[in-house]
Amino acid sequence: MEHVPDQPTTPAPSVGGRWLVGAAIVLLALNLRVVVASLGVVLPEVRHDLAMTPTTAGILTTLPVLCFALIGFSAGGLVRRFGLHHACVALLAVLAAGLVARTLLDETPLFLGTTAIALAGAAVGNVILPPLAKVHFPDRIPLISALYGAAIMGGATIASITTVPISEALGGWRPGLAAWALLAVVTILPWLTLLRHDVHTGPATADRLPLREITRSPLAWAMVACFGAQSAAAYAQFGWYPEILTDGGVGEHQAGILLGVITGVGIPLTLALPWLMARTGDTPVLPVFFGVVSAAGWLGVLLAPASLPVLWSVLLGLGGGAFTWVLAMIGKRTRTPAATTALSLLTQGLGYLLAGLGPFGVGALHDATGSWTAPLVALIVSAGAITAAGIVISRPRMLEDTLR
Repeated sequence: MEHVPDQPTTPAPSVGGRWLVGAAIVLLALNLRVVVASLGVVLPEVRHDLAMTPTTAGILTTLPVLCFALIGFSAGGLVRRFGLHHACVALLAVLAAGLVARTLLDETPLFLGTTAIALAGAAVGNVILPPLAKVHFPDRIPLISALYGAAIMGGATIASITTVPISEALGGWRPGLAAWALLAVVTILPWLTLLRHDVHTGPATADRLPLREITRSPLAWAMVACFGAQSAAAYAQFGWYPEILTDGGVGEHQAGILLGVITGVGIPLTLALPWLMARTGDTPVLPVFFGVVSAAGWLGVLLAPASLPVLWSVLLGLGGGAFTWVLAMIGKRTRTPAATTALSLLTQGLGYLLAGLGPFGVGALHDATGSWTAPLVALIVSAGAITAAGIVISRPRMLEDTLR
């Protein structure tokens, strides 16, 4: 798929304008995981009310990464036709509509379909965050990437913590899930003010950067591998981490809190990434760190799950910093918004397809072996992939130079 080209005629925003667009980007990121995080904590009630089978529930837990992968690839055409800012308004409207619609239906297939609609909006948002940062903050890419990365994690954490109380206060899971549409509606407002200064297609078709061209770049494949390995582990955590801990002797309530610890630890680390990236430069220090602490966390869960579960959760939370680091490197390793969007499409599209192997593979290995040993060993290996691919990404070279 061809990528969104650069718009060299985009006027430089004022200081106030940069504050507005920066706030709008952070608000956008805050919405992108509430579809998943809000549902997970009320899933037992949803399954009961909709008479959802375990197999269907398995499909539902895999749906996010499939939508992020498949629908994310279409984001380039949407942005190319309507512009980045119009795409933001559209995806937020679709997200809000899906969040509300799925709470109004009693049939499981319709619930899955409307959830996919909401996820489609989030999928487009995933892809356009890096080019938004490239267009509006070319001189502050690590900072804005850290802010929207922390907002993604913060949105997931807030939704996980507050959806149950909201549901209890409003009378059930349906209004509790629908309430998150209000966040999407509020987020639309600043983007409406930015529509007059949108970033549209500028150069001729011949100047665009097709996805098939960047597949010749080893850097692009390293991005895919690093992003895919980290996301596979993250969605395995969302799906299986509490159960792994409870089977190892941790109480159910504590296991749920420890899953929140993983996400919570990632927020301050993500905010510190600009400083860390400035200090480490073009060295592999950060990806090596992310891989090592992730491997140590999974090893601890394997050998002594009930002994120091807080420590293992903190280590895994620190390893999750690889997610925002890769997103920041997409902008740092490209020269133009066109290349940034093309690399973002490939990295997140294929990366999320690989991520689907996380929750599915962990469950399949557990069913096949009757224990968590094989799945945890596989997750340790995936941590090594983060380091190996990250070393390639750390080399000081631009995507465009690898295509020559």
